[in-house]
Amino acid sequence: MTHPDFQKIEDGEEGEENRILPVYPLVSGITQKDMRRWTRTALSMLNQFDDYLSPATLERNRLCDLSYALKNIHYPEDRNHYKEAKFRLVFDELMLLQTGLMMTRRKLEHQCSGISFSTNHKIEEFVRSLPYKMTGAQEHVLKEIEMDMESSKVMNRLVQGDVGSGKTAVAAAALYKAVKSGYQGVMMAPTEILATQHYEGLSAQFEPFGIKVGFLSGTVGAKDRRERLEQLKNGEIQILIGTHALIQEDVRFRNLGLVITDEQHRFGVNQRSLLGEKGDHPDTLVMTATPIPRTLAVVLYGDLDISVIDELPPGRKPVTTRALNGKQRDMAYDFMEKEIRKGRQAYVVVPLIEESGQLNARSATELYEELQMKYPHVTSALLHGAMKQKEKDEIMAEFYAGKIQLLVSTVVIEVGINVPNATMMIIENAERFGLAQLHQLRGRVGRGEHQSYCLLISENESAISKQRAEIMASTNNGFVIAEEDLRLRGPGEFFGVRQHGVPELKLADLGKHAKILSAARNEAQFILREDPTLEREENQPLKQRIQKVFHQVEELRL
Repeated sequence: MTHPDFQKIEDGEEGEENRILPVYPLVSGITQKDMRRWTRTALSMLNQFDDYLSPATLERNRLCDLSYALKNIHYPEDRNHYKEAKFRLVFDELMLLQTGLMMTRRKLEHQCSGISFSTNHKIEEFVRSLPYKMTGAQEHVLKEIEMDMESSKVMNRLVQGDVGSGKTAVAAAALYKAVKSGYQGVMMAPTEILATQHYEGLSAQFEPFGIKVGFLSGTVGAKDRRERLEQLKNGEIQILIGTHALIQEDVRFRNLGLVITDEQHRFGVNQRSLLGEKGDHPDTLVMTATPIPRTLAVVLYGDLDISVIDELPPGRKPVTTRALNGKQRDMAYDFMEKEIRKGRQAYVVVPLIEESGQLNARSATELYEELQMKYPHVTSALLHGAMKQKEKDEIMAEFYAGKIQLLVSTVVIEVGINVPNATMMIIENAERFGLAQLHQLRGRVGRGEHQSYCLLISENESAISKQRAEIMASTNNGFVIAEEDLRLRGPGEFFGVRQHGVPELKLADLGKHAKILSAARNEAQFILREDPTLEREENQPLKQRIQKVFHQVEELRL
């Protein structure tokens, strides 16, 4: 044993040497002995707690009761007792989560009658106008969206697609159908420059159809803002594109029918629902370029239908990815400089803004100064999260316009803009990023006709670091990478994807407990099929428990 732990048996603790003992995470000033004493006291009061799962649920799923589970997760009599206890508590976490999300979804579906968009105006009319052929995956997702829009149910659909898979074209087709059916559409993006890009692209696409597109953000002047709000209110603006400025109280639509949020994890649940409240139960489409494994998406987005665009348009060149060590750094930067001399642009991403005494990692400020000295002929800029939004937007606009050749940045560019001329991505201390995040960063390049490169520089030579680099170098498929990330790191990284609304899992591990998740989901579906609002007496304890678990989730109003 590298770090053996031992404890002297005190009076009154006879027999403890023959038992499995709990080991708790501690804070300063509290010992394992203290924690064990306190949990024993708490466990002695367990008879006061009733089980919130019905006897029928326990029997169907061969689960132990709650008192047994809580006693044996702390002080199991043997290994089998521990396994039974853990199975029950993991099942609980996953079933409560699934039941709560399913109830949210059912409420939206059954209590709110949505808009039935016209069947006379087909999405295909818009698709035929595009200068390219859509992929099979895009066409499949559009069929799902069209069926939702023509039904009387409120659409709540998540569109997952890798960077460059064509989510914006799918969103544009849905907006076309909404407008042709006599409704307005709105699209919210997390940054002004991304919103501006959407506005410019959609304005050009919709101009031949006579559809008027408007733009709104915090930087729009007072006079222009008043004019646009009036045009929106009287229906002259049919599609509005903008940032979170769209959710302000004075933004009023004449007839809002479709709400789209891009990179939806950048918005809280409240922001999304506030936008939806500007219409009478409009259809909602949320888009993300963060590939999430299917098993995890079912948990994270149980209240949404999920569509996946898992195919890239033909002709896109895969980004060439190489893993390098610290000794190869100069070679990487010299290669980058050659690309810049060809007229291309480059990103360099680092994990920190300033130098840190605790972390052995390069900082953005330090590296920016170093690269300025080394390549004085290259026009470079520094970008990080501590800057004011206006300053960040100005830098990104200059990079987009080609005035900046090299951008040294922290992960703020993870959800960025479309710069087809950027062909180089160097990621310093790549070992400090998860696979999903590395893939997101790599997605900033490879958007144009030229071959693009992603160089991962790692100081850490650990096995997991090498494994991660090998996976990145071997595939450009975000869904394959997401599955590997889940296997290597567990679900923690992905739970950050949804800012609000999902209770934290304490024991369940979605990488290991897929079978329990399936059983818990089946049980949740069975109970809600029989008792959709958990009104029956035997389901009241379950309903109260779900309300407690979801107490911070505004969407769940049971």
